[in-house]
Amino acid sequence: MTGESNVIERILDRVPSRAWSARRAGLRTGAGDDAAVVRPRRGVEWVLTCDAFLENVHFLAHVHPPQVVGYKAVARATSDLAAMGAVPRLFLLSLALPAHRTARWLDEFLGGMAHAARRFGLVLAGGDTARNRTIAISVTLVGEVAPHRAVLRSGARPGDLLYVSGRLGSAELGLRLALGGLYGRRRSEALLQPHLYPPLRLKLGEWLARKRLASAMIDTSDGLSTDLGHLCEASGVGARLWLKSIPAVRVPPALRSRGLDPLELALHGGEDYELLFTVPQRRRRRIPEIYGGVSLTRIGVVTQDQRRLLFWPDGRTEKLAPRGWDHFWRR
Repeated sequence: MTGESNVIERILDRVPSRAWSARRAGLRTGAGDDAAVVRPRRGVEWVLTCDAFLENVHFLAHVHPPQVVGYKAVARATSDLAAMGAVPRLFLLSLALPAHRTARWLDEFLGGMAHAARRFGLVLAGGDTARNRTIAISVTLVGEVAPHRAVLRSGARPGDLLYVSGRLGSAELGLRLALGGLYGRRRSEALLQPHLYPPLRLKLGEWLARKRLASAMIDTSDGLSTDLGHLCEASGVGARLWLKSIPAVRVPPALRSRGLDPLELALHGGEDYELLFTVPQRRRRRIPEIYGGVSLTRIGVVTQDQRRLLFWPDGRTEKLAPRGWDHFWRR
């Protein structure tokens, strides 16, 4: 049977955690001691976040390959740094899993995690392991941002314009296909990718923070309707969304006939990890239509009235209810 020390050694061998990569990230003492010691550079602020990724809640072991689980465990948390305009540096991993997952499954999981760590510029600084009946993953991240440049949810003001990056609903469409048994089919491969390996908008977030263009920002991890609510509540404002402007996922006709509506996916589907941000009117001309190959779309305006309203092309108006992901009521 694989022992805990062997599991830890596998993790350290597979995921960037030592030598030059650790020193570059400011890690003085890392994995292998009781705690990590970090020496931050002068003139920076740390941004800290953590994220849980649980079997049968966030992923299904019989549906999602282990390399996907490893990649998304890191990507989900890293997106929080993108939403603050921070640069990823270090992460801690807490991993609990059954004994039968400590061999091939673990190796493939670590391969996906290592891929994400290298892609996002992260170094493993330490963590913890335990045995459990199901897989439970917790990732804690440290990022850096220049002093007073972190973009908060609470900075939106009436009159600010609402923007979103990319297309919304792509990850939800991929999830529906995976749960429908279409995983692995060649015709569905491109549609599955945003769910399995979601792209992050780190460079966009850093640029918006560095140039002081965004007054408030959040990532669309829970869905537009829900995350817009989080931003508005933090800022004490409301919003008007123009339905015709929302960049919805393109759903093939064959899937539309199954009831997959692009606007429903775009409004309420989660795990896109796009950036939803507000921009003061005086800075609107500095926001391009495309940044780094990613489209930036103006979808609404911030209002003093704290209601969140959806404006249809035919003139109808309706309240935008938060129907995205919520752990404590959605099942």
